[in-house]
Amino acid sequence: MGAEPNFKTAYTFSPDPETAANDLKQQLSDPKINFILFFCSAEYDLDKLASALNKQFKDIPLTGCTTAGEITPQGYGQGCISAIGFQQEGFAIEAALIESLEEFSLTDAQMVVEQLIAGCRKHEIALIKGNTFALTLFDGLSIQEENVLVALNSALGSIPNFGGSAGDDRHLAKTHVFYKGQFHTGAGVVLMVNTLYDFQVFSTHHMKSLGEKLIVTEADADSRRVYELNAEPAAKEYARVIGVPVEDLNHEVFALNPIAVKIGEEYFVRSIQQVNEDLSLKFYCAVENGIVMTVMEPAEMTSDLIQKLDKIRQKIGEPQLIIGCDCFLRKLESELLGYKDSVSELLKENKVIGFNTYGEQMEGMHINQTFTGVALGRNLDAG
Repeated sequence: MGAEPNFKTAYTFSPDPETAANDLKQQLSDPKINFILFFCSAEYDLDKLASALNKQFKDIPLTGCTTAGEITPQGYGQGCISAIGFQQEGFAIEAALIESLEEFSLTDAQMVVEQLIAGCRKHEIALIKGNTFALTLFDGLSIQEENVLVALNSALGSIPNFGGSAGDDRHLAKTHVFYKGQFHTGAGVVLMVNTLYDFQVFSTHHMKSLGEKLIVTEADADSRRVYELNAEPAAKEYARVIGVPVEDLNHEVFALNPIAVKIGEEYFVRSIQQVNEDLSLKFYCAVENGIVMTVMEPAEMTSDLIQKLDKIRQKIGEPQLIIGCDCFLRKLESELLGYKDSVSELLKENKVIGFNTYGEQMEGMHINQTFTGVALGRNLDAG
């Protein structure tokens, strides 16, 4: 048996904010915990939840976001809160708020990263190089992830980074991040985690190419809106190639019939958010004129996850914790195809805590329909 880990996990399904905050406090009542990361359903009254959390954890920094579903110590959840409390012996964690994603520049990114690194160094946990990763949480409806990530990734240099875009239980109305006692929209949070634990940042997806091509012939990159594919109305052409009537296009169809761009030898899904009245398509990720998209189909999600987790074990040993950003379309796919329980059990067995996202971030890229995260292995200081 190894030493006790320097973190605790918690969850609550109570819909009442006061009771939920109290549940979390009881599970995370440890004087060594000095930072809490949480993921909560947008169904909560967020003002009341913020107040309740602030009352229960008044001396501990909390950061988090709303979700399109939660990943708890028991697997997939919905309408609940999942959390991780980090102890000061194993982790130095600093957080910064990006108040306006729209106005974020490279200079801003450099200032934020310098501030976070300086904060971590004060704790004297470990050298920054090789022992640090960054986690980003963004307003999932901001349409600003790409620009912010390019700047942040440049400023972070060799520090690996990943993250997720906040959700709102599939309502596509308003998503929030939490920082210093308040929920914010149009904003983002950057966490710098300096740790004694071995770790690996990773991303995986289970989509395979069907070969059919769709060329974006008219788009508005700023709004992530595609008006034409192959010089035809975008929704009409997409529906044609996947063999579904336009009027039947919805989240379920998008989840099972993704389209992707190929960069190098890898495919990166560009998930469709909705069909507009003019038959244009709005996307969760960057789209622009001239890009070539490939129609994809899901392979087997569970076996892909097992293979990825096996590769992680080969590098860092048995994960003690995985912080996971899992696209909500993956969860939807698992529900539609009847294997949600097996995926949920796999997440539970591998100690995943996290949330279902409106997009994932990996090394400066904004991506869709992936499982992206960081796996923590053994505490290197414990021998």
